[in-house]
Amino acid sequence: MLVVGAGISGIGAAYHLKQQFPDKSFVILDALDARGGTWWTHRYPGVRSDSDLFTFGYKFKPWRGASIATSDEILSYLDEVIQENDLGDRIRYRHRVSAASWSSEEKRWTVQVTREDTGESLRFTTDFLWMCQGYYDHSRPHQPQWEGLDRFRGHVVHPQQWPADLDYAGKRVVVIGSGATAATLVPAMAQEAAHVTMLQRSPTFFFARPRTHELANTLRALDVPDEWTHEILRRAYIAEGDEITRMSKEAPDELRAFIIESMRPLLPEGFDIDKHFNPTYRPWQQRLALLPDGDLFTAIREGKASVVTDTIETFTATGIRTSSGEEIEADVVVTATGFDLSLFGGVAFTVDGEPVDFTERVTWRGMMISGVPNMAYVFGYFRASWTLRADLVSEFVCRLLAHMEERGVATVVPTLRREDDGMQLRPWGDPENFNAGYVMRTMHLMFKQGDQEPWVHLREYAEERDSLPALDLDDSSLVYG
Repeated sequence: MLVVGAGISGIGAAYHLKQQFPDKSFVILDALDARGGTWWTHRYPGVRSDSDLFTFGYKFKPWRGASIATSDEILSYLDEVIQENDLGDRIRYRHRVSAASWSSEEKRWTVQVTREDTGESLRFTTDFLWMCQGYYDHSRPHQPQWEGLDRFRGHVVHPQQWPADLDYAGKRVVVIGSGATAATLVPAMAQEAAHVTMLQRSPTFFFARPRTHELANTLRALDVPDEWTHEILRRAYIAEGDEITRMSKEAPDELRAFIIESMRPLLPEGFDIDKHFNPTYRPWQQRLALLPDGDLFTAIREGKASVVTDTIETFTATGIRTSSGEEIEADVVVTATGFDLSLFGGVAFTVDGEPVDFTERVTWRGMMISGVPNMAYVFGYFRASWTLRADLVSEFVCRLLAHMEERGVATVVPTLRREDDGMQLRPWGDPENFNAGYVMRTMHLMFKQGDQEPWVHLREYAEERDSLPALDLDDSSLVYG
């Protein structure tokens, strides 16, 4: 087994492999300097989870901290998983995978790797390839080009490339963006900056929640075992997510009103919520931005932060001029404008010498790709915690591997069947379901999905938590050899 990526998905995959197949050899390759993926690369002020850690944490490893955690706390949690399960010697850092070639004759993958620290070229062979590299393009953030940017005399930084020596104390800061990153940056920087302005082109739904769940405090005060507390809180957060998802489909106007009214008492009297915090899209069509203890609203109430909803006409030497003519003075501009997806980490795939054009391939339940043998991948949920699906996929892959052993077969290939002839191929994502910018920008680079099982993906956790564990591994869409 060869696992690509030592972040949340890859470490989870390694745990399951070690538990289910203690005698099998496997290795994890990661291009970064250390574990954690996004939690290692993102170093901007206040960086934290945008999901509760009882569901973002693994099912098998109790979370013992606050519901919303900093990146350092998450990395410490991952370190514990690695140490407790003796996974450290299985991970090779600074190993960048560039190509993967399948040979039907040899029934193996050959993987080309570059050692980032030495420049050495390496070759690995493996029976099964598991892509757990996440979906970020870590090397290139999404950076729009604005008029006059070259005239600006201050500092411009992107959260994905945060300089360690940036001094913003006592300075005027503009954060461009309105998503989870902006929601994290604004209150964090407002503690030291003279003032922080969140400049957004369009609003986002914000949802204030306690940093620590009251039920967790109660259970811990009663000395309830950590494993019980973890499972109880996990179920509580899942139930809450299920209800929000249900309302988003069945009663979106009611959910919108609930979110808007929950914000009102936390903002200054007379604050224009409709202009700044009432999006045109329906709730859950993009992710809710979570605010621990309502920290963004607190910064606004205290006058340390403000919101401008407008488009940028041009940068000036001293700041930004919006399309309405407002001049926003700035010493530092943070472009929290998001990221782009990277399909399988940019690895070039070939099968029997033929390059794989993923835009012509179809996903098998969001875990494998049509016509690509012995390869699985992890892609989590957009709205629920990523790890909820990472756990489900890991359980499925291990069940599939055990099934192959029982049948005495060496290969498995998701294959379109005769009954799939004429099946409508759809884009990777459905804007009516989820229309975040990073999804829409990179749709053309991604694989397709069909209009019928098993060639669909991006289901909700409520749909998959029972269906994925019950999948028939002898389904005719899986061809063994």
